[in-house]
Order: sequence, then structure tokens, then C-alpha cells
Amino acid sequence: MAVMKTPGVYIVEKSAFPNSVVEVATAVPAFIGYTKKALNGTESLTNKPRKISSMGEYQSFFGGAPIPTFTIDIAKEGASTEKTLTVLTPNCGSFSILVNNEYTLYSNLRLFFANGGGPCYIVSVGDFKSEPKANAIIDAFEILKKEMEPTMIVVPEAINLPEEDCIKIQQAMLKHCGLDMRNRFAILDVFMNKYPEEGKVVDYITPFRINIGANQLDFGAAYYPWLATSVISDSEITEENIIWSSMDKVIELLNAGDDRSKALSTYISSNISPTKITSIDDAGVAVTEEKEEKDKIQDKIDLHCALLQNWGAYQLILKAIKENLNLLPPSAAMAGLYTLVDNTRGVWKAPANISVNNVIKPTLNITNAEQEDLNVPLTGKAVNAIRSFIGEGVKVWGARTLDGNSLDWRYINVRRTMIYLEESVKNAARAYVFEPNEANTWLNMKCMIDNFLRSVWKRGGLAGTTPEDAYSVHVGLGDTMTGVDILEGIMRITVLVAISRPAEFIEITFQQQMQKS
Repeated sequence: MAVMKTPGVYIVEKSAFPNSVVEVATAVPAFIGYTKKALNGTESLTNKPRKISSMGEYQSFFGGAPIPTFTIDIAKEGASTEKTLTVLTPNCGSFSILVNNEYTLYSNLRLFFANGGGPCYIVSVGDFKSEPKANAIIDAFEILKKEMEPTMIVVPEAINLPEEDCIKIQQAMLKHCGLDMRNRFAILDVFMNKYPEEGKVVDYITPFRINIGANQLDFGAAYYPWLATSVISDSEITEENIIWSSMDKVIELLNAGDDRSKALSTYISSNISPTKITSIDDAGVAVTEEKEEKDKIQDKIDLHCALLQNWGAYQLILKAIKENLNLLPPSAAMAGLYTLVDNTRGVWKAPANISVNNVIKPTLNITNAEQEDLNVPLTGKAVNAIRSFIGEGVKVWGARTLDGNSLDWRYINVRRTMIYLEESVKNAARAYVFEPNEANTWLNMKCMIDNFLRSVWKRGGLAGTTPEDAYSVHVGLGDTMTGVDILEGIMRITVLVAISRPAEFIEITFQQQMQKS
């Protein structure tokens, strides 16, 4: 209030309305993994979270896609490894393809944006020359504690590591979200073998449930199985993906074939990684010179095109390579779908019964009977299924957290809605820290929170036909506080909310009745 000592007219302005609650973002995932580079000009972005909103921005800061390599050999019985594809061809027998593809963050981000993804954070823990390690990824969680905006944690490259390292990373994700920050949600993948033995059925769910533990399960959700996507096209498989020095055994195979195969063998032999060229000079002397790099590259391109047009087995090999590169875990796609649902319906809508884009099929067809144990297990550790339905495409068919036995936190949208409400009110309440702990302050805070919750209720975020049924806010001496609380500077506010839950099971009863006319 102004001090009036001089005669005159004084204007006094009073606030008529309480502060408003600014709603926090609900769909800002943080991706952790390995990138081609991590530079902003000359500034290193390694282990520094960087916000992007498109693949163009990603490429400017973190570079493009890796170049996975494939070594082609004649398949030998008992000689397969855990990273070997086997391709059976009609006329040339079986080929084994050794895969070197450990860096998949780029492809996963393409799947994220294809499914409705928006702004996100990238934490690069190393380049493509770095050896992937679980500890490098886990250390990034400590860095993310300083960033307040991310609301989801996604580590799609965890499944490229050994199973024990993958579980170690996923446990650290749950700890970061549920214990350290309590304002984030972890999207997990079930570890699977990309190179299963022919005819062998493997149970991946039981080991996942046993190893994931029992802590902070309500802050995470798992999805299964992996997805056969269409992110990478035929044109993206080039001569750079093939280790041409591995073609010696293929040449031997072709030499044992018909005249066409022998001619193709001769062509391959004369064009595989030629490093020197022999010519005759003016004096008639043979001169051997090192080929220029551009000529070596052109030779590989010509060889790749010739094999692609003339050798059916090579076409099948490239098809197998493309399918392998397109085999991706579902976590990045789900982060995109979370974003899509949040932006179109709200965080209180369960991210389920929605189609997954750029996906041909799930790697496993899950039936209703098989999903029973996934969705409602005795342990409560529900795993959400991604299923293919005739005439409807590939859909997400589950909306449960890993804490499925909890009536409070069984559903993903309930947990994420509560995070959204808590963080929004928490940020707005900072303005009242050190304000007088008396009735005027209590009234202002109650009105502020009431207005915010009424807005959420109107948009369908809270259940109830009236605001009184949907929420209530309590604050005051004798209600939420004692005299001792006030003397100690503590203001206690109790907020009760009825969050809407999904109709997971719809039962429609039919019965016959007597004819009435």
C-alpha cells in the first residue's frame, strides 16, 4: 500500500483473480543411444541432452544412419552364430549372413516420427566407433535428472546388448522414473532373439518378468512382440552394406554351376574390390597402377547392380538383409503413439486400440488365449500385446503398467494422468512458497487448483457427472493442518481426483424373451 503524505489521488490495483496453473507437457520422450556424431557446430553434444522436433534436426546435430555390414558365406551345418541369418535359395543352396548391426537409434526415431512423434530429447552416449555398453547408457540417466521437460524414457538399443545388460538398463529406467524423478514413464521392450533357431519355440516373457524385479513397476510398461516394419526401403540396401571380400566361397559355388553361373563368377572375380589396374604404355610395357578411389567405388556399384539383375540368390539375400534391418522393438513406435493420443485426445485416454504405422506385421501372431497370461498374470507384471487383426491392421491391444495387481496404478493412462496433474500443480504452487500461511493464501491456492481441475474435468480427464463428483480440494486449519503445522511453516493441501479408467472388458449380455405379439 502506498504511503500517503502529499494531498492527491492515489491509484491502488488489487488482483481480482488467483494465479493459473500452466499445464506441463505430457509427451516429451528422451531417447538414449549411439549416434553417428554429436556436434552443434564445434560444441560436443556427447552426454548432453538436446531437444529436436524432426529427423532433419536430428541429422544436423547427430548425423545420419549407420551403415550396417553383412558378410556372405556358404551355410555350414553347426557353424551358425547368434548374429547369423540363414537364407535358403532354390538353385544355390543355403547362405549364411553374418550381421553387424548394433546401432539402431536412427531407424527407431524414424518409426517414432512415423507414428505421431513430436519434440523429443536425444542423449548421445557415443558414436558408431564406440563399443555399446550398458554402463554408458545408465550414466545418461544421471544427466537427464537436470532436464525437467522429458516425461518418457526410451532406450530402444538396449535390446542389442546381451540379455543381462538389457535387464540392467531397464531396471535403471524404472528406478530413474519412479524413485529418482517420479515425473516420468518408462517404455520397455521384451528382450527377444533376432536370430532364433529354426522350429524352436522360446519363452521370452517369463525371463523378463523374473529379471525385471518388483520395484517402481507402476512407472513402466512393456510391449511385445517386436515389429516387422517398412522403415527401410529396397533402395537403401546398397553395395556399402556388403563385405565383398567375403564372396570367395560364393564364387566357388557359381563355378560349379551352369555356364551362366560360371560367367557370373568370372564377372564377380574381376570386379571384387579391385585395387590395381594394368595398362600398356606407349612403349608396349605393362604398367600396374593403383586404382583411384572413385573407380573402386564405381566398380562396387556396377557389381551390385549386375548381381541384383542377374542372380536370383542375391535378390533373396538382399531381401533377408532388408527384413533384418526392419525388425525393430516397439518402444519407439509406442512413444510416438503416446504423443499422438496425448495431442488428439489427452493424456487421460489409454494409448490402446490404435493402429501402428509403418508396420507390416508383428513378429509373432498372438491369439486371445495367449494374451490371457500376458494381460492378467498371477504376478501382475502385465505385458501389452501388439496384435494383427484381419481387416484392421496392426493394433496396440493392451494398456497396463507392469504393476497390474494394483487397483491404483494398473493402467498406463492413470499413472501418466496423475504425473501430469501433480507436476502442473507443483510448478504453479512454487509461487506461494514463503507467502503468509493464512486464510487468504489458502483460498488463493484452493481457487487456483480448483480452476485447473475443473478445466481437466470439462475435457474428460476426470470421471464424474459434476465437478463435485470428479474432484475436491481441501486446505485449512483443522481440516488438513494443525496449529503445530502452521508454526513449523507447513501448508498441507489435499486433492482428491477421480481419474477415468479405460473400459478394458466390455460385457454385453443377450438372452431370449417371450414373444409379445
